[in-house]
Amino acid sequence: MSKLWRIYTQTSLIKKITVALVLGVSVGLLFGEDAAVLAPFGDLLLRLLKFIIVPLILFTLIVGINQTNIGSLGRMGGKVFLYYLGTSALAILVGVSVATLFNPGTGMSLGNETVDVPDNPGVTSVLLNIVPENILTALTEMNLLGIIFTAFVFGLALSYMRSTNAYQSLGGHLYKVINALNEATLIVMKGILQYVPIGIFAIIAEVVGTQGANTLLELGNFIVVLYVGLLVQLAIYILFLFMSKRKPNAFFKEARTPMLTAFVTQSSSGTLPVTLNAANNMGLNKSLYGFSLPLGATINMDGAAIRIAVSAVFAANIIGDPLSFVSILQIVLVGTLASVGTAGVPGAGIIMIATVFSQVGLPMEAVALLASVDVLIGMGATALNVTGDLVGTSLINKTEKNQS
Repeated sequence: MSKLWRIYTQTSLIKKITVALVLGVSVGLLFGEDAAVLAPFGDLLLRLLKFIIVPLILFTLIVGINQTNIGSLGRMGGKVFLYYLGTSALAILVGVSVATLFNPGTGMSLGNETVDVPDNPGVTSVLLNIVPENILTALTEMNLLGIIFTAFVFGLALSYMRSTNAYQSLGGHLYKVINALNEATLIVMKGILQYVPIGIFAIIAEVVGTQGANTLLELGNFIVVLYVGLLVQLAIYILFLFMSKRKPNAFFKEARTPMLTAFVTQSSSGTLPVTLNAANNMGLNKSLYGFSLPLGATINMDGAAIRIAVSAVFAANIIGDPLSFVSILQIVLVGTLASVGTAGVPGAGIIMIATVFSQVGLPMEAVALLASVDVLIGMGATALNVTGDLVGTSLINKTEKNQS
């Protein structure tokens, strides 16, 4: 038994995840809905990943801030925001272009389906949510923006303590404690990573078993066009890597694990521990990825942006009223803001689509139709979200090295 465990732990994570995916699909197809019995194992993975997120963000970011100067932090932060905003708008354009080329939804008709769309909190609410009313509430409710703000403020305070004579000794001792807690968190995360393949096997078996082939056939054209859009955006990322003289092979060697994990779990924030681990393995600046990746998991939704665009063209084709140039501009603007303003909210994908549809006069019945394949399209979109976060962090890390 110990020999098998040793072989398992020594096998690379990506190999274990690949085997888990193949086995999960096989079990899902073989047992159908009965595969749902494995759901608790998948739920356990999601719980473990969420369990480690708070200490991981807090300690990684506080330590990272204390390993760089304030000027560098401000410069990197500006680059991160510009990248996330720019790629979100670009993703909308890619989605509209690909969908216009293939015209999904042509010849289909709307049924009488309805869907309850949660209220859109709006950009203002999300921005205010950055500053939590209560630190403990931010931690317990997994408010990533609030956690980032808390870590940032206390990281700056610790940096100030270490740089002044009055608090230098206290600051030094506190930094050692937080650094030790950070290392302990990384050790716990390594243990959790050993369970990731088991959880992925359970999740993918349940998804394949419950979704079946019928859903794929009903909206197959839409799903194919969406994934074409995701692949086009992925190609743009690869172009970015070439332009920055970063080898795509080396990048995807580390990025493929969080990409696959995000694909299966459909959660950018849930995948965050794996994404942070990949950034660490890439040798990226801790003060950069400790900030950019949690922020990206919250507001950078390139996959969701493509989903919005393809969904809009799909709905317009169903009612036989192709989008005008003005409507496309509206989708780019509203879709970019919606992908940021609804981030981290339960049912965010449905909220984003409904927000855009209401702005350009598209039927809400189409939202209910698209909700039936929410799992299948959410998988690819989430994987792209995580990839975009890592690509942006890698590019900005490269520019920072050039300036040093």
